[in-house]
Amino acid sequence: MMKRLWLAALVALAAPAGHSLGQAFGPREISEPSKQCIACHKQHSPAAYEQWGSSKHFRANVACFECHSANKDDTDAYEHFGQTIAVLVTPKDCARCHSKEVEEFANSRHSKAGRILGSLDNTLAEIVEGSHGFKTEGFPDGVSSAAVTGCWQCHGAEVKVLPGGRLDPTTWPNSGIGRINPDGSEGSCNACHSGHSFSASQGRFPDSCGKCHLGPDHPQKEIFESSKHGAAFFANESKMNLDNPKWVVGEDYHNAPTCATCHMSATRKQPVTHDVGLRISWNNRPEVSIRPEAADAKLGLPGANITWQTRRKNMQDVCINCHDAQWVNNFYVQYDAFINLYNTKFAIPGKSLYELAKPLMNPVQFSNHLDFVWYELWHHEGRRARHGASMMAPDFAHWHGTYEVSKKFYSEMVPELRKLIGEHQNSSDAAKAKAAAALSAKLDEVLNSDEHKWYLGKVDPAEAAKRQKALEEFRKRYEVTPPKPATLPEAKPETKPESKPETKK
Repeated sequence: MMKRLWLAALVALAAPAGHSLGQAFGPREISEPSKQCIACHKQHSPAAYEQWGSSKHFRANVACFECHSANKDDTDAYEHFGQTIAVLVTPKDCARCHSKEVEEFANSRHSKAGRILGSLDNTLAEIVEGSHGFKTEGFPDGVSSAAVTGCWQCHGAEVKVLPGGRLDPTTWPNSGIGRINPDGSEGSCNACHSGHSFSASQGRFPDSCGKCHLGPDHPQKEIFESSKHGAAFFANESKMNLDNPKWVVGEDYHNAPTCATCHMSATRKQPVTHDVGLRISWNNRPEVSIRPEAADAKLGLPGANITWQTRRKNMQDVCINCHDAQWVNNFYVQYDAFINLYNTKFAIPGKSLYELAKPLMNPVQFSNHLDFVWYELWHHEGRRARHGASMMAPDFAHWHGTYEVSKKFYSEMVPELRKLIGEHQNSSDAAKAKAAAALSAKLDEVLNSDEHKWYLGKVDPAEAAKRQKALEEFRKRYEVTPPKPATLPEAKPETKPESKPETKK
């Protein structure tokens, strides 16, 4: 009843006379239940109290009870000093006041990050890396602590509620951005806006994204830091005006962008969005880069109806605040060429070869060397290369990217494929012999293509001549002619000054 009365009061406050119902702004004063919470937690949770006191929620009279109140029939509800509350604050709770933001977030791929729980990555953490030694009331048969402490803390866990509203320690604490909550909502707002300060400026700071977007497979934080964008940010951090409520690029700051600038924050033509995919024109997560609308369609997201061309225009609207049109357009020409190189030379043929090799391998995934080789080629090196190109970090695009991709392809994947072919091409098992022949034919086709025939020593003579000519021109252009030995002027014989006769005083 208290929750319903409070919500009714908020709606009334947000509905000026003569206007339709609008978004709530907050109660006129701190509610009595919240005052009781504050009196206790001011003493027992001083850090949380101080963070809340520095937040905009404090100024809006939104306090403990307004966020943590629960209905008695909520799965995670429990009685706490005469009030029915829940520890978890979910996107559904935040939507009472921030409905637009929650709707945008729910339509984003961020909110679906918890669906990793049944993916290839989670197989690694659950089986290959882990064991079932972590046993709790919610997981009596055990679960892998590698998954609990690693994967789930970024992607989110399915929160398990125990009797009395207690939360199972395998799934709480957890602020994974795709957390699956007991009320059916997906996500965690405090993944970016840490409680209890709920700071927008913190979400704008690049390090907030770095909790998850770093490491061998998606090092966006490191890529940003090594790019000119990152260098400009750290050189001008004091000028970024991060605390400004409006924070429009080109109006409130101009010295550098952050992750939020490009992917979420307002421009002079676009409002803030909590759907981080609406400005991305390539999805570089899978083996082969695809357009984002295709990826959204697989998840049933409304982004399936938003073309990559529209998303690119959205991002270009950000870029144009600091760069001219030619710069922006030429960057995308470079970026598209790089993605097409990765896709056509390595990803598409590599994926085909790996699939053809499966009948010749141990059927248990990740029990073969080739499983790891291919996985790291696209999931680690391939992603680093593509993300490095997308964020203008040349070292990640090349040395941490395509160099590593090509090294793994030629020095590990091709030899493994040849080994499998050699082991099974004369097999008494007709199915394996047939599979080996199919793999051999495909490998020959790939290696004899224009992109790979150098590996067989079949460089086209015209190409070889072109390379030799370029080498000679390079040497001629930069060859330094040794200077002639310096000639010094002849030294003249030393002459002593004439001596004057001494004079007596």
